[in-house]
Amino acid sequence: MNSLKKLIMMCLFIGIVVPTEAKDYQMTMFGIKSDGVTMNTRSIQKAIDFIHENGGGRLVFTVGRYLTGSIHLKSNVTIHLGEGAVLVGSTNPYDYDMELNAWYGLILANKQENIAITGKGVIDGCGRELANNFINQVYAGVIKDKLQLGRVANRPKLIYFRECKNVEVKGVTLMNPAFWTQTYDQCEHLLIDGITVHSRAYWNNDGMDIVDCNGALIQNCYVDATDDAICLKSHSADAICQNVEVRNNIACSSASGIKFGTASNGGFKDIKIINNTVFDTFRSAITIQAVDGGLVENIVVDSLRSINTGNPIYLVVGERREGHRSRMDNVRISNLYAEVPATKPDAGYVYEGPTEDNPRNISPSGIIGLADNKITNVTIENVEIVYPGGGNPFYAKVGLNELNKVPEMPKAYPEFSQHKELPAWGFYIRHVDGVTFKNVKLKALKKDYRPAIVLDDVHNGIFSKIKVSEPDAGKKDKIYLYKSTGIKK
Repeated sequence: MNSLKKLIMMCLFIGIVVPTEAKDYQMTMFGIKSDGVTMNTRSIQKAIDFIHENGGGRLVFTVGRYLTGSIHLKSNVTIHLGEGAVLVGSTNPYDYDMELNAWYGLILANKQENIAITGKGVIDGCGRELANNFINQVYAGVIKDKLQLGRVANRPKLIYFRECKNVEVKGVTLMNPAFWTQTYDQCEHLLIDGITVHSRAYWNNDGMDIVDCNGALIQNCYVDATDDAICLKSHSADAICQNVEVRNNIACSSASGIKFGTASNGGFKDIKIINNTVFDTFRSAITIQAVDGGLVENIVVDSLRSINTGNPIYLVVGERREGHRSRMDNVRISNLYAEVPATKPDAGYVYEGPTEDNPRNISPSGIIGLADNKITNVTIENVEIVYPGGGNPFYAKVGLNELNKVPEMPKAYPEFSQHKELPAWGFYIRHVDGVTFKNVKLKALKKDYRPAIVLDDVHNGIFSKIKVSEPDAGKKDKIYLYKSTGIKK
């Protein structure tokens, strides 16, 4: 009962409407077949339209496999998938609609209110076969597509909701999309609770994308994805992703675990990342990026556990859009524990993360601004990270007397490995004004030729209770300063 009260209070806090009891409509009422071979698109859409026109309610699916193409969810309608019910996406590319001339999707909604997908059932996109059928149609000259990296650029998602209010996705399992699993674009009052995502059918399979939403709670989810697992984005320069909380989730990925900012046109504000776990992930456990002209401010990351992940923390400012200046201010990361392996953490996955930047030494965590656009006011507190150490000085070594060789790369696609060789094994901090490190423990399992922490053009910093452990380190500096002022140790 206490947990229920807490959930209700949280939902009220961020403005989410908790749905009350609604009338149930069984799928059999509309002639929807559960045999896995009958195409049910028109029957399911008729059911949704009927329920919408008659005051709302739940369309209930019981045990069975329900084959369908694109369906459009309407206001006050819930799709409820009971245990054993599987909504199966067609493998025919022409069974899918495009919403707003932008994205293909299996379940679509545009400017709807009080919509939901609930239950213990499954939505299966059959994505590998569907993606390959898209490619075959491109080769046949029927579908026009550039085939970037040998892939169709726009393939169907399982869920695409745009500008919807009071959205709930709860309990269901989402699996095998041909593209991003689920995207919520400029939605208000979004609750994603207790869902399971298995998204490894193809390339670019993000687990979930929260785009320019205002008021979202993502909690108690398990996300396994070939691309970023939990991803916040800002596609519009006229919008902002704000008042979002990501809590009590578990994620693994062939890219990053929790990430926002690859698309950061409007920006991010008032974001909380609380009590999450990332494991067996190729890129960063948490990465925060301001690279497309947007503002990123008031970000809290607390109680993050990262095991067998290629990089713990990556904060970066870039300038991918000419003439659009990004900014990052007031980021606080606390109570983080991470273990970084010496080997590729996603080795053996069907779709592994890229290897274009290898061989290289293990990268440190990074807080990297630009010379004329510094990151401001970052706090790292109560953090413990275990690195493998063992850096090889013959891998394109960047010495402490040649830090200017580290490339700025403001227009690069932002990932922790973009800067190639870095001169620290624990933290590399560059172009930052206002940084506090308190109670930070860094451990290298083997001797490394690099110092633990390098400050490059960093100003107004406090470093207290820093503990560095490295075999045979001798008298090597734990914290190396270069062109930095106002640093208290």
